[in-house]
Amino acid sequence: MKFVYFTHSLASCWNHGNAHFLRGVLRDLVHRGHEVIAYEPRSAWSLENLLKDHGGAGLDAYHSLYPELSSTVFDPDLDLEATLADVDVVIVHEWNDPWLVAAIGKVRRQGGRFTLLFHDTHHRAVSDPNAIRQFDLDGYDGVLAFGETLAEVYRRWGWGDRVHVWHEAADIRLFHPPAQEVERKGLVWIGNWGDDERSAELESFLFRPAQTVGLPLDIYGVRYPEHALATLARYGVTYRGWLPNARAPEVFARHLATVHVPRRFYVDLLPGIPTIRVFEALACGIPLISAPWSDSEGLFNPGTDYLVAQNEAEMERHLNAVRSDADLRRSLVENGLNAIRSRHSCAHRAEQLLAILATHGAGAPMEMSA
Repeated sequence: MKFVYFTHSLASCWNHGNAHFLRGVLRDLVHRGHEVIAYEPRSAWSLENLLKDHGGAGLDAYHSLYPELSSTVFDPDLDLEATLADVDVVIVHEWNDPWLVAAIGKVRRQGGRFTLLFHDTHHRAVSDPNAIRQFDLDGYDGVLAFGETLAEVYRRWGWGDRVHVWHEAADIRLFHPPAQEVERKGLVWIGNWGDDERSAELESFLFRPAQTVGLPLDIYGVRYPEHALATLARYGVTYRGWLPNARAPEVFARHLATVHVPRRFYVDLLPGIPTIRVFEALACGIPLISAPWSDSEGLFNPGTDYLVAQNEAEMERHLNAVRSDADLRRSLVENGLNAIRSRHSCAHRAEQLLAILATHGAGAPMEMSA
């Protein structure tokens, strides 16, 4: 089949977490023999920020590690009817402009023969519902929601069985344990500061416990304002700036463990959605300790695939245990890897997508190529 995906950016992962999963699942579709074209708008803010901070070299990791992928930059005058004339499947991500979402739906309504899906991988449906409601989804065949609690929002909005739960996952072609182990030291956390919505949690579940137990902590990410950098300095944290996501496996391979601190929206309003970092860390074979998070959909086995700390004292105990107990580390790595490889890879999600499309009459799944 011929797929077209409209994304904010495929090339840039600067504060753009959807690029992680999108790269993996599109690459898997390519390896299955499908034709895949990604479109991204000119002057996408994620790419603009990446180039401003790092120049063209900031794209080197993406280009070298995803040779199968590329994207077409489009302008507002793109002839959508001609562009989509021979396409089987069109997927539009919710970070696109409302005019584009509406225009593609119009092409579908006026006789477009493709299956059209809207892909939501964010918390705005609960944190800022009007921002999602402004999208004109008339003409769309269905919605892909990255968790059951988000899917339920769309069901309440009238989508019924046309909304499909489609979790993110790890691209195990890239995210896997190192071929050769090196000495691992300290903790690593890869994440953006954002808008202070989890600053208290980061202090109580990451900065202070790491300092208390004496584990050095490296942090990678963007959007750290001056007061955040001052907080890191106060706790003796080493801030290393932006990390191309394609290089994350190399960083995980040098560290003893990592920590997951979910944003409040994924604790309070969208439980059951782990976000991409959990999948990627487990796929890389690094022990993971999480702040409180409800795995309400049973994606993992908490306490076995990763450890959960309900409070700061428990986080300290877990950090000490992971540091001192090689058998515990080995068990967490093995169980986490098994969870990803058995049910949470991008290959699993590509297969699920093809099954979803089949229910919409978009063709039978193709066999994976060698």
